[in-house]
Parts: sequence; C-alpha cells; structure tokens
Amino acid sequence: MAGLTPEEQRRLGRFKQFQDDMMGYMQIQGTRPQTLSYALTDSPAGQLAWIVEKFKEWTNPSVDLPEDAVDRDRMLANVSIYWFTGTARSSANQYYETFHDPSAFAPKPRSTVPTGVAVFPGDVAIRRFAERTDTIIHWSEFDRGGHFAAMEAPDLPVDDIRAFFRGLTA
Repeated sequence: MAGLTPEEQRRLGRFKQFQDDMMGYMQIQGTRPQTLSYALTDSPAGQLAWIVEKFKEWTNPSVDLPEDAVDRDRMLANVSIYWFTGTARSSANQYYETFHDPSAFAPKPRSTVPTGVAVFPGDVAIRRFAERTDTIIHWSEFDRGGHFAAMEAPDLPVDDIRAFFRGLTA
C-alpha cells in the first residue's frame, strides 16, 4: 500500500467502511436469497426500504437525502419494477451464484478485453489495482453522480460511454 496517493487512500478507507459496515445486503443475498425474497415479495414497505437504503448509501455523498440525487418518482418507479414483477429473488440470485461458484474468486489471467472505468464520488476504484486484472484503456473520474449515475447525472455516463467506444473505433 506504500505509495498510494491521498485520494487512493481515501478510496481504500471507503472500501474498508463498505467491508465493515455496508455488506449485509450482499451476505444475505449471497447466502439466503430465497428467504429474503419471501420478505420482500410479501411487503411493499420492505421492498421499498431494502432498495431506498442503497440509494441513501450509494448516491452522491455530497447530498443528504437520496431524493436530492435521484428524482423521487424515478426512485419509486425503480422500486415498483421490483415489486410488480416479483423479482427480488432473481435479482439476488446473482450474488448467490457468485458466492457458490468455486472459481468466482480464484486467480485468473489478466483480461485483454479493452476496459473502460467511470469513477463517481463515493466509488472505491483505484486504477493501479484495476490494471492488475484488466486492460484499462479509458478511465474517467467525475465530481458528481454516484453508484446510480445513470439516474443521478445521466449526461456523464452517456458521454463517457460514447467516448470509450469512439476510442475503440479510432
């Protein structure tokens, strides 16, 4: 960890906070998705709380409330899609399958696929670490947005994706 920049050290600190205090959802979805799905499918308030908590934790950290980052109607539409389609289980299944795949966390050769990364406030990505496993050809850092950047600041990911693909065809 020697030689990390102050920003990289901050990101590593956020990652540690995530590991220490914010991974409960991942553990539950990865180990007991069926039990969780009964609770979320049975309770619209439970489904709302489950997802809005992620909006609170993962939207741009400079805002106090998730609806300051994402329009409330858009957030409710997002939650409604899960509720009306009953997809709590299928959305959790990705975590279950990853947790139960013996090769998921095994060392792999470095990918040669051209990769683009967009880093938004609150993200923990550190380029020198990403370059160990991926061929990073496009790296962007933004001062607004968050995990739900497409909902928070849609112009940024749209322009960035276009720039990434323009670089592939040039």
